[in-house]
Amino acid sequence: MRDEDFEYFVSKFGEATNQVSVPVETIEKWRTKLPDQLLTYWQEEGWGSYANGLFWIVNPDDYEDLVDEWLEDTLLEQIDAFHVVGRTAFGNLYVCGEHSGVNMTISGPLNAIFALPKDLKPKSKEDQDWSVKSFIGLSISECDLKDESGTPLFEQALAKLGPLAADEMYGFEPAIVLGGKMRLENLVKLKLDVHLTILRQLASPTLPFSNTDIEKLLKP
Repeated sequence: MRDEDFEYFVSKFGEATNQVSVPVETIEKWRTKLPDQLLTYWQEEGWGSYANGLFWIVNPDDYEDLVDEWLEDTLLEQIDAFHVVGRTAFGNLYVCGEHSGVNMTISGPLNAIFALPKDLKPKSKEDQDWSVKSFIGLSISECDLKDESGTPLFEQALAKLGPLAADEMYGFEPAIVLGGKMRLENLVKLKLDVHLTILRQLASPTLPFSNTDIEKLLKP
């Protein structure tokens, strides 16, 4: 039976528009690495897309290379082992630490990593479960992007480019990091892993904290 947090999520995003059952052996593989609450959602709801592909709950195995690429040389990789547990149509990746819960967003379009140092600290199992509930408490607007006039882009992109497959995203060409503009006419449908790898190669991501902040977390 769904808990009230997932019921609230579905009340906003609707039922899954694409869904894959998660094998029991896969759930057990991640048992000691990801919060129990997330694994419960996997067992009950599977992996899949919501709101016609705006938001996805994903298989971390499909994103291991990407998260390694984006965190390389940031000191973040020294804090925890991180895994992608969700993503948006535009290539924002929601990341979960094995000891710190869901606490970070890698934004491909903006070439940035968003996290607060205090959220990167080790957490109890209860607090890690709470981080999952907070993660699925996100809003439609948080998953969407807006153009230069402040108009949400997802529904326009869906109508123009069609629905996304599990390995696709809507990306900007030219990329924002290269001076491209956040406009509907610049959106194209792309392979997610290829495009996010290219974006990471173009420039190092911006961080909302300094190396000193991370070094403090690394101290015993």
